[in-house]
Amino acid sequence: MDNRHTAGLRPRPSLTSGAAQGGLAPDASPRKPSPASRPSVMQAPVLVLNATFEPINVTAVRRALVLMLKGVAQAEETNHAEVHSTSRAVQVPSVIRLLSYRHIPQQSRALSRKNILLRDRNTCQFCGRAFPASELTLDHVMPRSRGGRSSWENLVACCYTCNNRKGDRTPEEAGIKLQRRPRPFTLHTSRQLMRLIGHRDEKWRKYLFY
Repeated sequence: MDNRHTAGLRPRPSLTSGAAQGGLAPDASPRKPSPASRPSVMQAPVLVLNATFEPINVTAVRRALVLMLKGVAQAEETNHAEVHSTSRAVQVPSVIRLLSYRHIPQQSRALSRKNILLRDRNTCQFCGRAFPASELTLDHVMPRSRGGRSSWENLVACCYTCNNRKGDRTPEEAGIKLQRRPRPFTLHTSRQLMRLIGHRDEKWRKYLFY
């Protein structure tokens, strides 16, 4: 290869030369946390109010911004952070309000594993200990083999130890006791969950009646 080609090439930097020049060992060089390890502001919780200022749901900042940009909702409370597009900056909402009234059915949550764990606050309903979601399963209080249904009133969060101990029996037969009787989601349950999710945000308090 002649000099005209080699002049345009740059040598690959040495992994150790910078550390040696700065007086730092390779393992002592400062490291910034990766972006993936930081919680995204777009996933932060936002309280959703009906047009009547009644709290009805919690969503993520990303969804809240979409509703605002579509003209479906407006921000009632904002945070100090901003999100930027090529042409504008928008303050991150903390509380949004729908501009048109939405009728919310009394039972608006689907029966699912996620919602059962939410209702039971990731707590085993037999031993009373809290666990990560990955360490919990669902238990039929009345076993399915005896006609027990998959319903709000018959499903509870349960750790694997208690689940194995109970087996295909009722709690009474297994000698264990339910912490509380399972019930469907109610307005009270939803409000309690909203308070738990937003307990660090003072702006939510006046809407949730702490």
